[in-house]
Amino acid sequence: MALFTFAVEVIYDVFELEEKNFPGTIAMHSLLGIVLGLFLVFRINSAYDRWWEGRKMWGGMVNSTRNFALKLNAYISKEDHEEREWFAKMIPNFIIATKEHLRKGTQISELDPPTDDFVNILKKYKHKPNHISAMMYNRVNELYKKGDFSGYQLMNLDKELKDFTDLIGACERIKNTPIPYSYSMYIKKFLFIYVITLPFAFINNFGYYTEIIVVLITFVLLSVELIAEEIEDPFGTDVNDLPTDELADKIKDNVEEILLA
Repeated sequence: MALFTFAVEVIYDVFELEEKNFPGTIAMHSLLGIVLGLFLVFRINSAYDRWWEGRKMWGGMVNSTRNFALKLNAYISKEDHEEREWFAKMIPNFIIATKEHLRKGTQISELDPPTDDFVNILKKYKHKPNHISAMMYNRVNELYKKGDFSGYQLMNLDKELKDFTDLIGACERIKNTPIPYSYSMYIKKFLFIYVITLPFAFINNFGYYTEIIVVLITFVLLSVELIAEEIEDPFGTDVNDLPTDELADKIKDNVEEILLA
């Protein structure tokens, strides 16, 4: 952009367009700048809303897993190490599977198998977080049938497991509903046309200083668009994405501390 602006300045100077009353477009660009600014504000607000909504969903997962683990800790006997260890592995497995599911698919190698056949069973299912949740539902129901849980306790645990499903569904809604392509492309085209014509708006008034002004304006406008692109998909591995790896590790530590301490 700096080279293009410099070329415009040279052409303007060589052909003495100032003396020929070459019309500037600063008034038009001022009006277009207001319109473009409104579009960019809406664009970055939409992207930030998606990022913040994703953060709230993961905050909900932190709370729901803690609540589920705390209730299990109260309902399961301290001497029942098998059940405590099983849930202490399966709750973090659900979170890790969810984290990877929202990226490029669950990596089974990252999970902590509670039984020898866990991996082979899980390989049969495409939506691995769903099946892990189903396994926890089945386990809770089996304990209820054995008389380890009362009906009231079963209802309490069911609420937390339902929250797991609701939260991953909300995350999938964000992941699978991108910003409309036509909208983002329109802004990019508008932005390109605007910055490419900026030198003609300022050259009459600022001469060779136009290069600095155009570069600064272009930097600001492009930065806003790039920030929006960076945060609109919050579940990836980029620097500005949600720290889902750290949150998953935090949940794992919390659950193990509650159930195994």
